[in-house]
Amino acid sequence: MTLHRRVLVVPAGLAIVVPAGLTLLAAALAAGVRLPSSCRNGTCRECRCRVLEGEVRHTIAWPGLDADERRDGWVLPCVAEPLTDLVLEQPRAARVDSP
Repeated sequence: MTLHRRVLVVPAGLAIVVPAGLTLLAAALAAGVRLPSSCRNGTCRECRCRVLEGEVRHTIAWPGLDADERRDGWVLPCVAEPLTDLVLEQPRAARVDSP
């Protein structure tokens, strides 16, 4: 059985299923949801969004977030995997087929 997590991206209300081993960004793209991104390695911060509910783990030792940002729930989806179901806040998220 493959473990997966459900993610709701607000305010757009976009639902994503994240299979085990995929980052939030990779799963979003596979589901047809566009999140802002650029470097995809945790340094540019273009994909930065906030976890409103749930927990993630970053796949790199120190992503491009400072301690205060991490404490306030900010994550980099390009290098983050969900540990639980999540609610993410990313106002620029959209369906790939949306303008």
